[in-house]
Order: sequence, then C-alpha cells, then structure tokens
Amino acid sequence: MTVETSKERQIAAGLLSIGAIALRPNEPFTWTSGIKSPIYCDNRLTMSYPEIRDAIAEGFAAKIRAEYPEAEIVAGTATAGIPHAAWVAQKLGLPMIYIRDKAKGHGKQNLIEGALKPGQKVIVIEDLISTGGSSLKAAQAVNEAGGQALGVLAIFTYGLDRGKAAFSEAGMPLDTLSNYDALLEVAVEQGAIAAVDLEKLQAWRKDPSSFGQA
Repeated sequence: MTVETSKERQIAAGLLSIGAIALRPNEPFTWTSGIKSPIYCDNRLTMSYPEIRDAIAEGFAAKIRAEYPEAEIVAGTATAGIPHAAWVAQKLGLPMIYIRDKAKGHGKQNLIEGALKPGQKVIVIEDLISTGGSSLKAAQAVNEAGGQALGVLAIFTYGLDRGKAAFSEAGMPLDTLSNYDALLEVAVEQGAIAAVDLEKLQAWRKDPSSFGQA
C-alpha cells in the first residue's frame, strides 16, 4: 500500500466514522439532480470534529506545498469549502478568498469575497466532486475576475465519468484527498456494507442511471 493510498483510506475512514458519508445500496438517496444514489456525502459535518478537519487541512496543505508551490491565494467554494479553505490558508500563511455560487443581490454584488489582484495564482478548495459543474464554475469565476485558477482540490470524489470528463474538457486539474474506491475498501473491511452489496455499489459509479432517475 502506497503512502497516498493509505491517506485516502484514512480520510475515507474518518468520513465514515462521523457519518459524513452514508451508504444505502438497498434504499438509495435521491440527489437534487434527480439521480438515485447509494451514497450520500455531507462533509459539513467535518467542521465539528477537530481531529478529522485538521487531517483534511493538513492533507490539502501538503498537496499545495508539493504540487502548487506557486499558489498565492486559497479560495473556498460557498459554502462547504469555506471553512476548509480558511484552515488551509492559515496553515500555509496565505491569503484567503471565497467564491459565491451567485453574485450578491445588493451592495457591490460581489461574486468573490476578499482581495484578489490581477494575475494572482489561486487554488480552489471544494468539499465534494460529483459532476464537477459547481467547482468548475468557481474556478471560472476566479479567472474571469483576473486571477489564475491553478486547480481544484476536494475532500472526496464519487469518481463519476461525467465529472472526470468535465474537468478534462475544461483543462482544469483536479485532485482529491479520498475517493469512492478507497471508501468502498474501508466500508467492506469495517462491515459498513455487506460484501454482497459491493458489486451494486461499483455498478452505480460506472452507470449512475442503474439506480434509475427520479
């Protein structure tokens, strides 16, 4: 097992332990998009668990130090990415901004809050990647505001082909601290899911429509 794989499993185990990730292969959740899914992820819960949130922040900080040493600003996506961006920025001693999902309807009608100067290199922090649309929209907002989005870092990804394709088409680098494969390994080992359900969970990731549409 590589160090990277070990870290992916550690984060997955942490998310499972606090209920940030729930698996229901026989009673699927329905996402806002209408997709029926055997998994639901709410990484906002990590805010309430100092040990886990610090492991996440250090994981992000380590990736930025190693892969994006030129980063000048850490940006959080509203709302779940904001606290993690703040903790990472503090660890790295970097400025922080955050990106709204839409511009404010009053005042200066800001889409980005905080100081972003033209040409500054930005790393975007997200909590979860599903289809990738909102994360790419945030990175685009940075670029349109005159900054340079270097890439997106997220806590967890479902690993859906649609999401991978969206980032590839946009030419935007994506890296995550953990992923669906690591989660399933840990879940089976811990007895969070039955081995018999593993095939069903793997099939959903390959074809989300296998659980039907709402």
